[in-house]
Amino acid sequence: MYKLATSRNVVVYFPRFRSFSPCPSSYIPFLPSRFLRTSGRVQKIPCFKDRSGKVTKKLTVSKYVLHDKDLPHILWWKEKLQICKKPATEILIQRLDYSNLLGLNSNLRNGSMKAGTLNSETLQFKSQFPREVILCRVGEFYEAVGIDACILVEYAGLNPFGGLQSDSIPRAGCPVMNLRQTLDDLTHNGYSVCIVEEAQGPAQARSRKRRFLAGHAHPGNPYVYGLVGADHDIDFPEPMPVVGISYSARGYCINMVQETMKTYSSEDCLTEEAALAKLRTCQYHHLFLHTSLRRISCGTSTWGEFGEGGLLWGECNSRDFEWFDGNPVSDLLANVKELYGLDQEVMFRNVTVSSGNRAQPLTLGTSTQIGVIPTDGIPSLLKVLFPPLCKGLPVLYVRDLLLNPPSYEIASEIQATCKLMSNATCSIPEFTCVSSAKIAKLLEWKEANHIELCRIKNVLDEILLMYRKPELNEILKHLIGPTWMTTGLEIDFQTLVAGCEVASSKIDGIIYLDGEKDQKISSFSVIPDDFFEDMESVWKGRIKTIHINDVLTSVDEAAEALHLAVTEDFTPVVSRIKASISPLKAPKGAISYSRDQEAVWFKGKRFIPNIWTGSPGEEHIKQLKHALDSRGRKVGEEWFTTMKVEAALSKYHDANTKAKTRVLELLRELAAELHSHINIIVFSSTLLVITKALYAHVSEGRRRQWVFPTIVESQKLENGKPSNKNREMKIVGLLPYWFNMAEGGAVHNTVDMKSLFLLTGPNGGGKSSLLRSICAAALLGICGLMVPAESAQIPYFDSVMLHMKSYDSPADHKSSFQVEMSELRSIIAGTSKKSLVLVDEICRGTETAKGTCIAGSIIETLDNIGCLGIVSTHLHGIFTLPLNLKSTVHKAMGTTCIDGKTKPTWKLTDGICTESLAFETAKREGVPEIIIERAEDLYLSVYAKKMLSAENFAKQEEMSTYINGNSLNGTHLHSEKFRSGTSHEGISLSNPMEVLNKEVENAITVICQEFITELERKKNASDLTKIKCFLIGTRELPPPMTIGSSSVYIMLRPDKKLYVGETDNLEDRVRAHRSKEGMQEASFLYFLVPGKSLACQIETLLINQLPNQGFLLSNIADGKHRNFGTSNLYV
Repeated sequence: MYKLATSRNVVVYFPRFRSFSPCPSSYIPFLPSRFLRTSGRVQKIPCFKDRSGKVTKKLTVSKYVLHDKDLPHILWWKEKLQICKKPATEILIQRLDYSNLLGLNSNLRNGSMKAGTLNSETLQFKSQFPREVILCRVGEFYEAVGIDACILVEYAGLNPFGGLQSDSIPRAGCPVMNLRQTLDDLTHNGYSVCIVEEAQGPAQARSRKRRFLAGHAHPGNPYVYGLVGADHDIDFPEPMPVVGISYSARGYCINMVQETMKTYSSEDCLTEEAALAKLRTCQYHHLFLHTSLRRISCGTSTWGEFGEGGLLWGECNSRDFEWFDGNPVSDLLANVKELYGLDQEVMFRNVTVSSGNRAQPLTLGTSTQIGVIPTDGIPSLLKVLFPPLCKGLPVLYVRDLLLNPPSYEIASEIQATCKLMSNATCSIPEFTCVSSAKIAKLLEWKEANHIELCRIKNVLDEILLMYRKPELNEILKHLIGPTWMTTGLEIDFQTLVAGCEVASSKIDGIIYLDGEKDQKISSFSVIPDDFFEDMESVWKGRIKTIHINDVLTSVDEAAEALHLAVTEDFTPVVSRIKASISPLKAPKGAISYSRDQEAVWFKGKRFIPNIWTGSPGEEHIKQLKHALDSRGRKVGEEWFTTMKVEAALSKYHDANTKAKTRVLELLRELAAELHSHINIIVFSSTLLVITKALYAHVSEGRRRQWVFPTIVESQKLENGKPSNKNREMKIVGLLPYWFNMAEGGAVHNTVDMKSLFLLTGPNGGGKSSLLRSICAAALLGICGLMVPAESAQIPYFDSVMLHMKSYDSPADHKSSFQVEMSELRSIIAGTSKKSLVLVDEICRGTETAKGTCIAGSIIETLDNIGCLGIVSTHLHGIFTLPLNLKSTVHKAMGTTCIDGKTKPTWKLTDGICTESLAFETAKREGVPEIIIERAEDLYLSVYAKKMLSAENFAKQEEMSTYINGNSLNGTHLHSEKFRSGTSHEGISLSNPMEVLNKEVENAITVICQEFITELERKKNASDLTKIKCFLIGTRELPPPMTIGSSSVYIMLRPDKKLYVGETDNLEDRVRAHRSKEGMQEASFLYFLVPGKSLACQIETLLINQLPNQGFLLSNIADGKHRNFGTSNLYV
């Protein structure tokens, strides 16, 4: 309990509720300022001065007693009012008095709360629904007072009644015609509304109209009263559940309650990340947190203090919520019943589908990084699964399918369905999509109009059409399982078909369907057609004639009588006016329709003669009298009627009202009958949504040339034993999902994964794109959908987890590295040997040495678990750690050398890549050249020495492999031998460049000869038996024989750095090198080799071996990618 000391040492206690912890002091401004508690009652404190200091009349004490249970609600409303920003709202708030739930000051004008007043009646409804805005029907308006009026002004854009007069209570409202818009404005801002209607019909003079609770409008749960008579389609939002979160030893549990459907579902054993993803993707009406969350980690009562629950707590703490205790399910349902004002006897159906064999729900990180949840800068996976025009319910279904992957059996059914759809040759129905929540609520409240009933019949008939067509019949059978998983309703095939036939026939027997023409709107020449159109179109054409024949006859007879009365009383007057030939101020008059008064009257000016002469029409003019409205007031000076016309008009209205009432009664009776078949109708509507979603996906998949993968069941046995083949994933021609395969131009990759991959590659080399592509393909595969590849075999993973970049969480007091560690902890805890784990650039948020060790330990852990996956990194020190790895494979993103520049190929290859292309990336992104140059100098001064150390080389040599998996013992030539200034022939060389040329030539000869010897030992035939180098001096060009021949060349730059390359056109390559600034004086050594493949191998060999002899290379990076696995350097 919270307490606040007030004057006279009286203490006011306030119950603890919602998120008002742990610091109640911040809510002191919300406490009622003019009441105190004495003897168990809250009494008003008299006040004799307003805010300006002026003396006002003595305030009277209200008889209304504020109970303890009302205090939390007043505090709740005060919290809501505090965030109001409009000046008009702020002025109204100053006039509130929190001694009652409405916030009314009984001393202000219109503030009386005496028994029998509208305020007193409104307060009774407010007491039943204290956290809802009360809208009360008063004539042609819906009004709100006090706190509720402030909310209307703030969020519905309404002006207060009477302006901003300081002597009146806050009042606001909207016309009857604007009710729907006002409700939408309030519910979109998270408010619930209680609507009180007036009983229609005549009331005795001075008697108070009877009012009744007509319904509620909640976020995602609209007000439906009166919609049965609407003549248009009804816009229905997606339902918003009430969410309850609890915690147990098995993990987090999320319970969702759908008041519209009267259902609830539970998902337990969730990780924090999965629970967070569900909360982010769910638009809910209200959030309840179970007190078990306070005891997470070490028994602490401060949720999030020890890391567990930190991200989820940060998310919940930023939203409105309420604590609850007791049973996480039954007590949550009790709270829902109280929230919606339901009787305790109302039953909710459990639609939980067992998650025993299903994959884990996607984590928040995974779902955002592949665009299942829309995220800025991330390609949306949902957008590429459907044609552009496919929106709404089908897209929502697939989104939920991806977020909550189905079991292997359901995924197989979905894939089988998609394959049948892809090969179907018959025509298909439109697949009418109707929200099952919309159907359920309209039928429950008996407010389904003829349009919705016809739509329900379309749903049922399309199911029957699929049943009758052989090709579609198979599709229908396969969809039973996926529909059960979505709805929780177990309905077999034959029961579905039989139920659809029964429900469809009931609608067919009552509803007036298209093509029937026996109910025409009345039409007479002398009465405007608009009158009959407005009066009869609201009920004709809805119910078959056989059910309303008697009232139809009565309306037709009344219409005929009205026509006769109008003809007899008004036509002579009109004829007289038309015969008038007065040139000035000629009389005017016609039989007209007054839409506001729903009447046909004579409307005229200056038609009464000055002198009565007994001419035709005069007697009829004398019978005319001014028309009166329903309250007996004269409508206007121009409107006239007669006793006969009024009697005929009244008779017609009575007949029309009876006909409309009969039609609405029949519609409501039909809705009640159909509600007994609600399970069949909901199942059918959901099935058609799924069908339309899969048809749209298959259409787009075929256009993009995607394929159906082979889904391999992880638990499948081979010869009675588990097979490792069931855990292998092979995707041929994998394409990033955001590219269109049909348009070409994208790089395809083949992923043959039997264990964990340790992936390296340069910046911009495609590591992140590859991880996203694999994640999307795997997820689509285990959901039974098409994948962006040429072929694919995907095991059914029990979880697909992708971890990309991490950001800090200031609200949770966590750095980006802390967030990363929290996510990785969650991933490791949820990983099994059947999981797919994809981690991009692990441990990049902390210092290199310790981050490398943490990354190595995590890789060891994943390798020991035996899961499939990829861990990408720039922490190349991992390769020097003594890791205990059983099956982890080194992979790299390839690069190539083009015009002396290393560029990525975006192809997945074997080996290790230690070149980051960091300088090139920084330069490409516009970092100033001077910064890049300084960075290069620093790099050479620090890291070049490390590369030359013998100890480092020895460690690297153990991991080095040559092309095609052949090992080659690298030869370490002591650089001193070549730096003595003496050639092998013993000739003294004085020119430093000549010395360098000879040293390089000798090193090349030794390195390549060792390579040739190794090839011969391996019996790899080659025409290359000896290396012979040729020099291209300054301002010299190679001979013509080099054109079209493969050669390996070494450029000796003026800065004494070497550049190693290979080409089939040496002359062009020499010219290209010399065209660059400062390279005009460069000389070259080259030798010819038989074939480009061998030239590439030797190029890579020299790039990797020459630095070990003490030479500085300008293109070390090329050796890491041309043929992966040959490098001895780990930069």
